[in-house]
Amino acid sequence: MADQIKYAGRLIAVDGSRGKDINAAADAIGAALKAAGIECAISRWDASGLFTELASGARTDRNVSIRSLSLIYAADLAFRLRWEIRPVLESGGVIIAAPYIETALAFGSSCGLDDDWIRQLLRFAPAATIYGRIEERKMHKPWKRRTDRGYCEFGAVMLDASAPKRASQAARRVMMSKLDHPRGHTCTELGAKGIQKIVKKITGTRPAASSRSTSRPRNARR
Repeated sequence: MADQIKYAGRLIAVDGSRGKDINAAADAIGAALKAAGIECAISRWDASGLFTELASGARTDRNVSIRSLSLIYAADLAFRLRWEIRPVLESGGVIIAAPYIETALAFGSSCGLDDDWIRQLLRFAPAATIYGRIEERKMHKPWKRRTDRGYCEFGAVMLDASAPKRASQAARRVMMSKLDHPRGHTCTELGAKGIQKIVKKITGTRPAASSRSTSRPRNARR
């Protein structure tokens, strides 16, 4: 069942095709909010450690399907929601999810999964207050095959271990086109102006008495 609870806090989603850029954008938003007097937390990919464990156990046999990767993403997201995201939302705070739903949707779809299947898989996650889309860099290049960089890079290792780099490059181009046209909401591009736009939205909608988060997630990093 989809999470339709109206939370007191604010959830900012940061999505994109490169883990390094997602993390940098999340840090930039957090710094801008802090400068405006708003404390926030960041929930990052693989907080549960499931992907790290998978990489450690799959050094020789990396025959992992995109469906399996999506299921693991859902399990990791469920962990993040339980221990990092919902506690902050329930306390009235601000939390940045980096990445969130759109990254998994676009990556899975670019690798051949049905859009609706992934949406049904992730339907337990609450809608974000603000959807942010990173400024993509190195768009002409494939994903780096590193399991520690981000979800898409991890997937490139697991899915394309024996494939030519052009296969990864083509999938990344498809993914970015899907991120450019999200379904059901609008995205803020996370350049300098976009980040200031987000700060204005957060500071303009939160009551003065709740300008600082009173609860820290168990594992989220600031």
